[in-house]
Amino acid sequence: MMKTVPAREITRAIKQLYIRASTELPSDVTAKLLSCEKAEEGRAAVILNTMNKNIALAREKHLPICQDTGAVVVFAEIGQDVHIEGSFEQAINDGVAEACKDGFLRASIVSDPIRRKNTGDNTPAIIHIRLAEGDKIKLTVAPKGFGSENMSKIKMFSPAADKWDIADFVVQAVEEAAPNACAPLVVGVGLGGDFEQAAILAKKALCRSIDLRNPDPDYTLLENMILSGVNSLGIGPQGFGGRITALAVNVEYAPTHIAGLPVAVNIGCHVNRHAEIII
Repeated sequence: MMKTVPAREITRAIKQLYIRASTELPSDVTAKLLSCEKAEEGRAAVILNTMNKNIALAREKHLPICQDTGAVVVFAEIGQDVHIEGSFEQAINDGVAEACKDGFLRASIVSDPIRRKNTGDNTPAIIHIRLAEGDKIKLTVAPKGFGSENMSKIKMFSPAADKWDIADFVVQAVEEAAPNACAPLVVGVGLGGDFEQAAILAKKALCRSIDLRNPDPDYTLLENMILSGVNSLGIGPQGFGGRITALAVNVEYAPTHIAGLPVAVNIGCHVNRHAEIII
């Protein structure tokens, strides 16, 4: 039996998620930043204290944590037994536009990459859709600021590359990124698939709790290798030095072609925003 979901319900959900993600960090990120403040000293501790105060004030006053309220990335898992009454993509963009207006979120999207005219309401969103079993819709909204997005990297390795080659590439990407991407960072890594799937996996990796390691022990080891390498750089909060340059490294992977090994790195700043709901 099909379940009918009105488009307006999706609009309401997207509006709620976008405002919540912009004003309230996930609890795993806030807890980690607080523990990092205690682990640092001197200037690094002062910077983290300021970050934590900003995060708390944003939550208390329902104001954006960062002035860059991001390009809105939406991951949608739609059950095959769901009938959406109305336009799904329009419903998402209506929710983004309403959140931008009512949540006082900065409009940061231009309609054309060359002519650079602002759309005025942060639409259109970047939408990734996956069909799933069942009669539910899972929506994840991940506003992505471009200070960190601009630091992303992708490399098409040969299949002869090993864990150390991959780790070195990611650490080097973070070394170049950290001062410009508002460290301490969350590092999303996508392995496998092809050129575009690796990048999507890296973006999805930023939406996983930083308390959860990849369940495959080989990839857990890779996450830990990269995190150790990144934090040995000594770049620290905002690039002013310290023990903690990254809060976590999350790796996601997919099958790939015998002739390749795509690796994508998507950098998330300390304001690693995302929120989800199941309808």
